[in-house]
Amino acid sequence: MVSHYGVIVIIADAQVGANVPQYSCFDLELRGTVSQIESALTYLDELDLEVLHQSSPEEDGW
Repeated sequence: MVSHYGVIVIIADAQVGANVPQYSCFDLELRGTVSQIESALTYLDELDLEVLHQSSPEEDGW
Protein backbone atom coordinates (compact mmCIF):
# COMPACT_ATOMS: atom_id res chain seq x y z
CA MET A 1 0.00 0.00 0.00
CA VAL A 2 2.94 2.29 0.59
CA SER A 3 4.23 2.14 -2.98
CA HIS A 4 0.85 1.93 -4.76
CA TYR A 5 -1.21 4.39 -2.74
CA GLY A 6 1.38 6.57 -0.97
CA VAL A 7 0.05 5.92 2.52
CA ILE A 8 2.20 5.38 5.59
CA VAL A 9 1.25 2.12 7.32
CA ILE A 10 1.98 1.74 11.01
CA ILE A 11 1.37 -1.70 12.57
CA ALA A 12 0.31 -0.88 16.14
CA ASP A 13 -0.59 -4.46 17.11
CA ALA A 14 -0.96 -7.88 15.53
CA GLN A 15 -2.60 -11.12 16.60
CA VAL A 16 -1.74 -13.88 14.18
CA GLY A 17 -3.59 -17.20 14.38
CA ALA A 18 -0.95 -19.88 13.87
CA ASN A 19 -3.44 -22.69 13.24
CA VAL A 20 -6.18 -20.58 11.66
CA PRO A 21 -4.53 -17.73 9.69
CA GLN A 22 -7.85 -16.37 8.41
CA TYR A 23 -8.56 -15.23 11.99
CA SER A 24 -5.49 -13.03 12.24
CA CYS A 25 -6.04 -9.43 13.27
CA PHE A 26 -3.91 -6.33 12.69
CA ASP A 27 -4.27 -2.90 14.25
CA LEU A 28 -3.08 -0.57 11.50
CA GLU A 29 -2.77 3.19 11.37
CA LEU A 30 -2.89 4.62 7.86
CA ARG A 31 -1.54 8.12 7.24
CA GLY A 32 -1.97 10.11 4.08
CA THR A 33 -4.51 12.23 2.28
CA VAL A 34 -8.17 11.28 2.37
CA SER A 35 -7.92 10.15 -1.27
CA GLN A 36 -4.86 7.98 -0.59
CA ILE A 37 -6.48 6.37 2.43
CA GLU A 38 -9.76 5.75 0.60
CA SER A 39 -7.83 4.04 -2.22
CA ALA A 40 -5.93 1.88 0.27
CA LEU A 41 -9.18 0.90 2.04
CA THR A 42 -10.74 0.02 -1.32
CA TYR A 43 -7.73 -2.21 -2.02
CA LEU A 44 -8.17 -3.97 1.35
CA ASP A 45 -11.86 -4.45 0.55
CA GLU A 46 -10.98 -5.96 -2.85
CA LEU A 47 -8.77 -8.45 -0.99
CA ASP A 48 -11.91 -9.39 0.98
CA LEU A 49 -10.36 -8.20 4.25
CA GLU A 50 -12.68 -6.92 6.94
CA VAL A 51 -12.06 -3.40 8.25
CA LEU A 52 -13.57 -3.15 11.72
CA HIS A 53 -13.13 0.52 12.56
CA GLN A 54 -12.39 3.74 10.79
CA SER A 55 -11.73 7.08 12.43
CA SER A 56 -12.66 10.53 11.27
CA PRO A 57 -11.56 11.35 7.69
CA GLU A 58 -10.93 14.97 8.76
CA GLU A 59 -7.62 13.78 10.21
CA ASP A 60 -4.61 12.89 8.06
CA GLY A 61 -4.70 9.34 9.41
CA TRP A 62 -7.08 6.46 10.09
